[in-house]
Amino acid sequence: LRGLSPDNTLVLLNGKRRHRAAVISFLGGGIADGAQGPDVSVFPALALKQVEVLRDGASSQYGADAIAGVVNFVLNDSAEGAAFTAKYGSTYEGDGDNLQFAANVGLPLGDVGFVNITGEWQETDGTFRSVQRDDALALIAAGNTAVASIDVNTVTDEVVQYWGQPDVEDDFKIFVNTGIDIGEDAELYAFGNYAERRATGGFFFRNPTNRGGVFQGPLVDPLTGAASSAADAVASVLVGDETGDLSGGCPAGIPLTGTDGLIPDPTILASISAGGALDANCFSFVEVFPGGFTPRFGGDLTDFSIVGGFRGTLDIGTGLNYDLSGSIGENDAKFFISNTVNASLGSQSPTSFRPGDYTQTETRVGIDLSYDVAVDGWASDLTIAGGFEWREEEFEVTQGDPNSFNGPGDSVVTQSLLQQGFLPGSNGFGGFGPTAAGTFDQSNIAIYTELEADVTEQLTFQAAARWEDFNTFGDTFNWKLGGLYRVNDNVRLRGTYSTGFHAPTPGQANVVNVSTVFDGTALIDSGILPVTSAPAQLVSPGANLGPEEANNLSIGFAVDFPRGSLTVDYFNIDIDGRIATTSSVNFVNILTDLANTNGVALPALVNTNNLLQALDAGGVLNAADFAGFEGTQAFSTFANDFDTRTQGIDVVYNLPFEFAGGDSTLAVVGNWTDTDVTDRGNIGDGRLRQLEENIPSIKGNATWRHTKGIWNGYVRANYWGSYFEDHLDANLAFPIEAGARVTFDAEISANVFEGLTLTAGAQNLFDTFPEENPFSGVVGAEY
Repeated sequence: LRGLSPDNTLVLLNGKRRHRAAVISFLGGGIADGAQGPDVSVFPALALKQVEVLRDGASSQYGADAIAGVVNFVLNDSAEGAAFTAKYGSTYEGDGDNLQFAANVGLPLGDVGFVNITGEWQETDGTFRSVQRDDALALIAAGNTAVASIDVNTVTDEVVQYWGQPDVEDDFKIFVNTGIDIGEDAELYAFGNYAERRATGGFFFRNPTNRGGVFQGPLVDPLTGAASSAADAVASVLVGDETGDLSGGCPAGIPLTGTDGLIPDPTILASISAGGALDANCFSFVEVFPGGFTPRFGGDLTDFSIVGGFRGTLDIGTGLNYDLSGSIGENDAKFFISNTVNASLGSQSPTSFRPGDYTQTETRVGIDLSYDVAVDGWASDLTIAGGFEWREEEFEVTQGDPNSFNGPGDSVVTQSLLQQGFLPGSNGFGGFGPTAAGTFDQSNIAIYTELEADVTEQLTFQAAARWEDFNTFGDTFNWKLGGLYRVNDNVRLRGTYSTGFHAPTPGQANVVNVSTVFDGTALIDSGILPVTSAPAQLVSPGANLGPEEANNLSIGFAVDFPRGSLTVDYFNIDIDGRIATTSSVNFVNILTDLANTNGVALPALVNTNNLLQALDAGGVLNAADFAGFEGTQAFSTFANDFDTRTQGIDVVYNLPFEFAGGDSTLAVVGNWTDTDVTDRGNIGDGRLRQLEENIPSIKGNATWRHTKGIWNGYVRANYWGSYFEDHLDANLAFPIEAGARVTFDAEISANVFEGLTLTAGAQNLFDTFPEENPFSGVVGAEY
C-alpha cells in the first residue's frame, strides 16, 4: 500500500489489531526485506463479509504501523444460511495444482445472537521454472553420473535446483465469529481463528567440487593430495581428519582430475572410503553426496487468535458508546531442513535437522469511547472519541536440535573439523543455539482522542492525537488533521496531514538467522544478527533500534457524473529512520583487520572460527561472547538506516452502463508511485535501487463486468510497468531491467439453479511471461 513496506500498513480484523506473523521477510523481498507483518493468508475468503481499506496515514487513530494506511477485514456475521465451495486450478505448465474446499454456516443463538463458522482446506503444489545449472551440466559432461535431477510432482526436467513457488500442504483454517445481545443496548462478542499448514521450498545446489566449508579443499599436489603451493597444484575436495588430534594421516584434499578438473581422483577417494586404508580416520562429503546436494527447507506454521469484548451505549445525554475488549494472538513457525549436512560433524552428520522455532505472541486490552456533543451553529453534533490501550508483543526463538548448531559442548572431533575449515550448523539454515534462543518482549500503553463534525453542510473536519509509551525506546506523539469539502452534490474535495510511526518489533531487534546467500561470486553463510550482538557491536558500538517516523500528506477530489464516478488522490510520505536490514559486512574481513591492528598472527586457515580463537588467545576479545557465530562469514543487522520520500497518484473511475440486454460496469484503476531515498545511510547500491525501482512506477487495470440472466463474468487487463530486480540480492552483480507487460484475466459464472453456481476462469489468460533471466549461461548466474 502506497509503495511502502508491508509492515507500514496496519491490519485489523473486525476493527481490532491483528497480531504479526513469526516469520520475518529475508532474501528477495525488495522493499519488504526485514518486514514483519501479519499473515493474511490465514483468512478464508468465505469468512469475510467485506474488506475496508483506508489509504491514509492513521497512526494517530490506530497506533504503530499505520503509516501507509489500514486494511480492516470484516468477518461474516450472518445468523442464517450456508455455503460450500470447491475449487481446482492448475498452471498452463501442468504444475502448481491447487485443490480447495471451504464451507460457511450461520446459526442463530435464540433471538438475540448469532454464531458464524467458516472452515477451509487446501493444498497447492509447487511450481518449477528451473533450467539446468551450467555447473551441473559441466559435472555431467565430465562424467559425474551422481548428479541427480529433482523430481517435483510430475515434472521431469533434468535439473538440480528449484526455482518457483513452494509446496503448501494441509493448509487448514477455521474462523468463528459470534455475538449476543445483553439487553437493548449492549452486546457480548467474540471471534477467533485457528490455522495450520506446511510449506516447503528449495535452496541453492551445493556443487560437490567447490562449495566452501563442505566440499572445497585447498590447492594440493595432484599425486598425493598434500597441500601445495607449487605451480602444478590443483584444486581439491576437502578431506577431514576425524581423529581429533590430526594423527590420521589424511590427505588435505582429493585432487580434482579430468579434462575439466571436476572428477575427484578415484585412487585417493578409494583410500578414504569404505574399505580403504584411511577410512577409519578420514572423511569427505563426496562419499555421501558425490553429485552434490540441494537442501529442502520449510516450516510447519500455526496461527490462532481469540478476541472478546463487551460494547454498547450508556443512557447518558446523547449516549456514551463504549467498547471494552481484549485479545491474544499467536503465530508459530517450526522450521525443518533436509537433504543437507552439518559439515562440522563429519561422517556423523545426519541429513535432516530441526533448526528451531520462531513464535510471535501478542496480547492487547483496550477501551474505546465516543460521545456526541451538540454545538450551536454546526450542521452536526461534534463526535468526541478516545480511549486507552495496553499491548505486549513477545518474540520467542526456540533452540534447534543439538545437531543443527554448534556450541561449547562440541566434541573434540567437531572442534578439530571446525579448525580444518568445515562449516558449523545445518547447511543452508543454521540451527538456533543457546545464544540465539530466548524470549524477547516489548510493551506499550496508548492514550488517544479524535474529534469529527460537520461544521457546515459543506465542510467536515477531523482531528486526532495519540500518545504511546514503549518500554524499549520511549514515547511517541502523533497527530492528524483532515477535512472534506462538498463543492456541490457531485464534487468533493478532501485532504489530510498526519504524522505516523512504525515501532521496531522484538523480532527485528533480537532475531538471529544464519542462512546461505550468494555474495556476487560464491555461496557464503550470512547472518542477520541483533544490533546488540557482539559481532554487530564491533561495527556499530552502542547502536540500538528506534521507531520510524513519518509525515503524510494526502489531497484529492471525487466527482459523481450522471453516469459513473471518478476519484483522484495525491499522496506524499516522508519516512525517517526506516527499519530494515543493513548491507552485509564481511565478518572475516572485520576480524582480520582487528588481528592486524592488534598484532595478532593470522591462523594458517583464515575463517571466522579460527580468527576468533586467535583473537581470544591474543587477549583482543572473548571468543565466548561470539558463541554461535563461529561459522558466520558475513552478517547484517536491523537499523534505522535510511530516509525515503514516497509520492504518487491514485485514480479510480467507475462507469455503469447497459449492454446487450444486461448490466455492465467498467472500472479503471491507475497508480503512479515514486520513491526517492533522501538519505541512504549505509545501504548498498543494490538495496538503494530496490527501494527506488523494484516496484513499477506505473501500474493499473481495467475491468469490464457484465451480468445477464444466469450469466455473469468479467474480463480484466492489467498493466505492470517496467521495474528493476537486484537478482539474488547480489548487490548489482546481476542487475535485471525488466520491461513492462500487459496480462489478461477472465472469468465466467452460471447460476445453474438457485443455490448452485459454476465458475471457470484464468489468471494471465494468454500466458504472458516477464523477460527471461538475461544472465543464463554467465558464470555464477546458476546460483
